[in-house]
Amino acid sequence: MKLLVVDDELLIRNVIKEYAENEGYTVIEAIDGNDAIEKVEKNPDIDLIIMDIMMPNLDGCSACREIFKIKKYPTIMLSARKEEYDKLLGFDLGIDDYVTKPFSPRELMARIKAILSRSNNRMEDIYKFEDLEVNYKARTVKIDGKEIKLTPKEYELLTYFIQNEGMALSREQLLSSIWGYDFFGDDRTVDTHIKMLRSNLGKYRDLISTVRSVGYKFETNKE
Repeated sequence: MKLLVVDDELLIRNVIKEYAENEGYTVIEAIDGNDAIEKVEKNPDIDLIIMDIMMPNLDGCSACREIFKIKKYPTIMLSARKEEYDKLLGFDLGIDDYVTKPFSPRELMARIKAILSRSNNRMEDIYKFEDLEVNYKARTVKIDGKEIKLTPKEYELLTYFIQNEGMALSREQLLSSIWGYDFFGDDRTVDTHIKMLRSNLGKYRDLISTVRSVGYKFETNKE
C-alpha cells in the first residue's frame, strides 16, 4: 500500500518513512500543501495521506480541501496544536484521525492499519468471524444465522470495534466517534451501551474486553 507523508519537517518525514517502510508500505513525500496536491495528481493510487496542518505556502487543511475534490482519501492529520477547534475543523473536512505532536511512531502505524482495515471492510460489505456476521449494507448482525436486534448506537459501537480490531479505545474516543463532539453526557453512557452490546452478543460477548485505565478492545485472536 502507498502512503503520502506531507510535512515541512524533514526529520518528521524521515521517521514516519522509516517505520512505514518497515511495515511494508511504499512512501511518497511532500514538503507542503501545494506539493501534496501535485503528488496526488501524479499518484492517484495513494491509499492514505498523513497531513501536517502548519506548513508554509499552503497549510494542511487547505490542501485537504483541494485533494478531496479529486478523491476522498483516508487521511490522518498531524498537528503540534491541541486546540479543539483544529480537531473539529479537520473532522469537518472529512479526515479519519487526528494525531498531536510529539507522537509515537508505533501508535501512528497502528492508526494507519486501523483506518486501512476500516476502508477495506467497507468495500467487503460483510464481516464474518466464526458464526458472527455483520452486513454493513443491510446494517444487520447475525449469530448462528439468526439476526440479533441491536439499537443504532450498539450497532455503531460494534462496527467501530471491528474496524479498529486490536486497538485499545478510550471512552473519550468512543464518545467522540459514535456520539459526536456535541454530546454532553459522560463515560457511563459508553459503559452502559457496551454492557447491553455484550449481552446481545451472547457467546461472543468476550470479544469486547475491558482495558484497565483505558477503555475497551475488540479482539478475535486472544492467544
